Amino acid sequence: MSTAMQRPPAVQPISRYFEKPPQSVLIVNKMRTPPVILAINALLEHIHTAYPGVRVFHEDRPDIPHGAEVWHPSKHQIDLVVTLGGDGTILHASSLFSSGAVPPVLSFSMGTLGFLLPFHIDDFARALESVFHGKATILNRMRLAATFFNQNLAKKKNDNNDWQVMNEIALHRGSSPHLNTIDIYVDGQHLTEAVSDGLIVSTPTGSTAYSLSAGGPIVHPSLSALVLTPICPRSLSFRPLVFPSSSSITLRIGDRSRAPAGVSMDGRTSHVLQPGESVTVQASPYPVPCINRSSISDDELHQKEKEGAGPGKEDDWVRDINNLLQYNATFRSKALLRHSRT
Repeated sequence: MSTAMQRPPAVQPISRYFEKPPQSVLIVNKMRTPPVILAINALLEHIHTAYPGVRVFHEDRPDIPHGAEVWHPSKHQIDLVVTLGGDGTILHASSLFSSGAVPPVLSFSMGTLGFLLPFHIDDFARALESVFHGKATILNRMRLAATFFNQNLAKKKNDNNDWQVMNEIALHRGSSPHLNTIDIYVDGQHLTEAVSDGLIVSTPTGSTAYSLSAGGPIVHPSLSALVLTPICPRSLSFRPLVFPSSSSITLRIGDRSRAPAGVSMDGRTSHVLQPGESVTVQASPYPVPCINRSSISDDELHQKEKEGAGPGKEDDWVRDINNLLQYNATFRSKALLRHSRT
C-alpha cells in the first residue's frame, strides 16, 4: 500500500508563539446558555476596552453576539481562537481549520472538566494579558491527516482536501451484526489482518478519549506518536501499539469482510468504506497550538505559595490525569475512609 501524503515536518511541542499582539480574535462557543452569554459579553467588553483596534469575529450563526463580526474564512485571517465550552468546543474549533494551519487556541472552561481546558472563564483577563504581552506558552497538539482511497487505490473523488482531526479516526462496524475484517499496513508493510468491532488511530491528545475507553495507553500530549487501538478484537493477543509520528498507517477493508466500516473522526461521521476501500492516516503538518495554563504568572501568588512549579513549568497534563482520571486512586471512597475503624 502506498500513501499520497508527504512526511510532515517536525513540530516543536512546546514553545512561545506570539511575536506581536493578535489583531483578530475568533470566538467559538457552545450553545448560548445564560452563563455563556454573560461570559461572552464580559469577554467582548474587556477586549474592546483593553485592546482597542482588535477585531473580534464569530461563526455565522443566528446567535452571533453583539459586538462581533461575522467570520468569513476566505476573507478574514485569524490570529487567536478563544473557545468557551468543553473539550467538544475545541474539537469543533479545530474542524473549522480542517484543511490548513490552526491559529493559537485559548480555551476557557464554562464549569466543565476536560483535558483541553486549561483556563477557567474567571481568569480570562489574566490569560488574555499573557497572550497580548507575549508571555503565553504553546503546546502544539498533534493532529491526524486522513486520505481515502477506492478499490483501485485512487483517491476518492469526493475528498478534495485531507481531513484533519485532533483526537482520533475510528473505523467501526456500526449497526452491522458482523465484525469488520481490516488489513493494517504500516509504511506499506502488512502488519496484520484485524477481525474486530473496529480500529482507532488516535493522537496523544486523543489517547485519553475513545482510545482509552477501548483499552489504549495514555500518552503525553507533547510526544509525537500515533496510537493504534483495536475495538473488541476477536484475538486476545491483539494489543494497542504506539508508532512514531513519521509512520503512515493504512487501514483497508478486507475483501472478505462481511460488513462495511463506518468512519468517524473526532465524533463526526464522515465516510462508509466498502470492502477494498481504504484510509491512510499519518501526522498532520498542522497541529493545534494550545495555550498552556502555566502561561498565567502571578508573582504574588507564587511568593505566598512556595510549593509547586513556577509559571511556564507546571505540567497541565499531570494535573489532569490526577484530577480528571483519578489516576491510580484507591478503590475505597472517601466516605468509606471516614467511617473506617482502621
